[in-house]
Amino acid sequence: MTSWSRTDTATAVRAHILQAPGCIELLELPEPQPGPGEIVVRIRAALTCGTDLKMFLRGHPKFPTPTPFGHEFSGVVAAVGAGVARWHEGDEVMLAPTGPCLSCYYCMRQQENLCETVIETMVLGAYGDYVKVPARTVRANVYRKPKYLSFDKAALLEPLSCVTHGLEEVPVRPDDTAVILGAGAIALLHVLVLRQRGLSNVWVVGRSPERVRFATLVGASRVLAGDLPSARRAVLEATKGRGADLVIECTGQVEVWEQAPGFARRGGTVVLFGGCAAGTVARFETHRLHYDQLRLHSPFHFTPRAVRQAYELLCDPSFPAERLVTGRFPLSALPEALEAHHRGQGIKFAIEP
Repeated sequence: MTSWSRTDTATAVRAHILQAPGCIELLELPEPQPGPGEIVVRIRAALTCGTDLKMFLRGHPKFPTPTPFGHEFSGVVAAVGAGVARWHEGDEVMLAPTGPCLSCYYCMRQQENLCETVIETMVLGAYGDYVKVPARTVRANVYRKPKYLSFDKAALLEPLSCVTHGLEEVPVRPDDTAVILGAGAIALLHVLVLRQRGLSNVWVVGRSPERVRFATLVGASRVLAGDLPSARRAVLEATKGRGADLVIECTGQVEVWEQAPGFARRGGTVVLFGGCAAGTVARFETHRLHYDQLRLHSPFHFTPRAVRQAYELLCDPSFPAERLVTGRFPLSALPEALEAHHRGQGIKFAIEP
C-alpha cells in the first residue's frame, strides 16, 4: 500500500499523500517554506480520526485526490515567515487547522465556522514530517503548548474544538440525563465535556462492545451495546417515561439521525453532530417536533471561541482526554494505524514521525 518516491531537491521531507480512495503513498517532497505571516511546524504527533478514515475508504468531496493527508496534530515551530512576531523556532504549539477570513458575511456575524473559505484553506498533511500553517490560522487558532502537556493530548485540540462549539449554545444542568448515540472519539469527547460541566448521568449507546468499553473509562455512567430500539426502551424506563434531556447523535448515519428524537423528553434538545453523506434525506415526525417542542441543533466545525474553550480544557490536568489515544505508530505504519482504527481496536492512534 505504501511506496517511496525521491525528489530532486536538496532538502526533502516525508509526507503521506492520499492518491485515491484506498491508496496512500509515502513520498519525499520539498521541505515547506513559510511565506509572510506563516509558520512551518515539525510534527510531533498526528492523530487518526473518523474523517481521515472516511477519506481513505471512499474519498471526500471537499478534498479531491491526490491530497496531503491528516489534520489533527501538534508539534514544534521549525520556521517563521516575515511579520511573525509571536512565534519563534523551537516553540511547542498546538492548533486547530483552519482560520476564518474575518471579512466575509458569516465572519462579520461571529459565525466563523461558516466562513466562505474556511474549509478550502484547511491545513492538511499532518501524516508527515512538516506542515505549513497559513497566516489566517496562525492569527486565530495557534496556541502555545504547556511543557507538562503531551503532544498526543495537545493534538486533540481540533476535535475537541468541534465538540465545544457543538455544545456552546446547549444549556445543561447537573441533574440532566444525556444520551450519546455512538461510541467513537467524538462521542467520548462529548462525555468528557459533559462530565466537566457537572453532569453525572451520561449514557453512551454504541454497536461495538469494544468501543463502548472505552466509554466507561472516560466517565460514562452507563453504556449500552446493541440496537437503538432496545436502548431507547432502557432510557425511557430509567427516566420514568420522559426520555433524556439531551441527546447527541455522533455517528453520521441517517437512520440514527431519524431515531435520535425518540430518545428525547418533551422540551429536550437533540444535537445532530455527525455529518451524513451529501444528498441524504432524513424523516422526522413533525407532531413530536412541534407539540413536544423538541430543539434540533446541527453544529458544524468550530469558531475561535470554541478553540479557546478546548485549549483551556486540554491544559487542565484533571481533564483526562489523553485516554482517547490508545496506541502509537511510526509514520511509515500509517496504513496499519488506519486499519486498526477501522477495526475498532482503539479510539485514536498517534502517528509519530
